[in-house]
Amino acid sequence: MNTPNDWPRPVDGLITPRFAGPATFMRLPLRDSAEDVDIALLGIPFDGAVTNRPGTRHGPRALREASTLMRRVHPVSLIEPYTLCRVADLGDSETNPVDVMGTLALVEARVASIRATGAWTLAGGGDHLMSLPILRGIIRAKLGLAPLGMVHFDAHSDTADTNFGGSRFTHGTPFRRAIEEGLLDPKRIVQIGIRGSLYEKDDMAWAQEAGIRIIRIEECEELGPDGVAAEARRVVGKGPAYLTFDIDSLDPAFAPGTGTPEVGGLTPREAMRMLRGLRGLQFIGADVVEVSPPFDPGGNTAMVGATMMFEILCLLAEARASR
Repeated sequence: MNTPNDWPRPVDGLITPRFAGPATFMRLPLRDSAEDVDIALLGIPFDGAVTNRPGTRHGPRALREASTLMRRVHPVSLIEPYTLCRVADLGDSETNPVDVMGTLALVEARVASIRATGAWTLAGGGDHLMSLPILRGIIRAKLGLAPLGMVHFDAHSDTADTNFGGSRFTHGTPFRRAIEEGLLDPKRIVQIGIRGSLYEKDDMAWAQEAGIRIIRIEECEELGPDGVAAEARRVVGKGPAYLTFDIDSLDPAFAPGTGTPEVGGLTPREAMRMLRGLRGLQFIGADVVEVSPPFDPGGNTAMVGATMMFEILCLLAEARASR
């Protein structure tokens, strides 16, 4: 059995400057296999399911570059994920940029192969449809986890039935499909930061009738970050859960590089405090999605996205170590 001294470690920023060397997630070693890995960081370069501005296929590269700014230890919890778990960059999932259904199958297979080794995944994408094949891959590994709870940060519910007259697989439909397929328990789902204008008055009706707890941005303001985190903990409960973070949950003043921005969103500080309030939940996988570098000229969206990935990595590492 390896000792912690043998586990993967980020490149030391006090020896090799953070602007030097290869760009991998968190400056971790790049691995071909998930064997002897507890948490696999995985890129999903795809934007074939977006309905507005494209560019998220370039998200993983930008997130890797920005993640070189992350140091090793969380500033508040003092969690050092790399001493709790074996963490490595597993590169990118295979995708087909012109084939949505083909990409769903490729990502599902890649995640299932990683999960079959016992490793968990933290993905950087990619548009939000990619959460669906990740969830399928987790369940396909036959670990007895379905249906999962979920904490979902987003400006949008992503529970539409179809887009554009019949398209069932877009970045606006993943969680309706996941519920229909038995991957998620709607009564253990909480959606945080929902806002923006609607196409129809009943756009949210299906999600509400299914039992999803929707915390609109106005309620986020009323409850405050600690209150939102407490409500999320209540809804998700003690069972296994997934965490998905759409970067458009944040106000475009802080994260302009995304496909469907909505004004009046969360600040990064609020989101970080909410994430920190989720310690102790049984997360078994996560993703950060919808970072679109072509609309992020200053790189701020990618930096915020990488910061959220580090926050989530600390949650996953602590959850994994506690098991």
